[in-house]
Amino acid sequence: MAETLVADQHARGAATAHQFDDFEQQRDAATMGMWIFLVTEIMFFGGLFASYVVYRVIYPTAFAVASLALDITLGTLNTAVLLISSFTMALAVFGSQTGRRRALVGGLALTILLGLVFLAIKIYEYYQKYVEHHIPGPSFAFPAPYTEPAKMYFTLYFAMTGLHAAHMIVGCGLLTVLIVMAWRGRFTPEYHSPVELSGLYWHFVDIIWIFLYPLLYLIGRHLE
Repeated sequence: MAETLVADQHARGAATAHQFDDFEQQRDAATMGMWIFLVTEIMFFGGLFASYVVYRVIYPTAFAVASLALDITLGTLNTAVLLISSFTMALAVFGSQTGRRRALVGGLALTILLGLVFLAIKIYEYYQKYVEHHIPGPSFAFPAPYTEPAKMYFTLYFAMTGLHAAHMIVGCGLLTVLIVMAWRGRFTPEYHSPVELSGLYWHFVDIIWIFLYPLLYLIGRHLE
């Protein structure tokens, strides 16, 4: 028992950066830093959500009609993909907490794969909008009398989903780095904060999509 305690203290000491007094202070600082970052991200997305709500109130029918141009099947599929990715990310975090490297690496790899599937589907959706001339710009086309309000709807659609996709790309990059670190044995049950914090970021990105999906894809379904 004493030998295990000494080993744990040694592992924590080895993982503690010089600017911190101890391992617990470093972990608390990292966790607080991530939460502060996520709050700024909420404010970032919050501006887009607020803009959406304002224009949705001004042009309720036009926004509902424009939403019918989105592929509900692909949107629902992407929602399922992200929900599954949250599970695989949780599996990776559990693997890091229990010292199971195979579960950690496997969970991270599956999460990245699902993230890439999400991005591939989103790129295909963007291609659909390009073919249908629904990308705001000189070639934008939508039946009157909803042309201008629909242009605003699709402007917000591309801004919100594009920003979300950018966060997904960053998340996949982070998880790739974690896989390399995990493969090299950098994480132990005593030190796995990077995995937990990256998992927190990934879940945040998933939650953002849970709000985007009904706002963008479901608002006009009552018109069908």
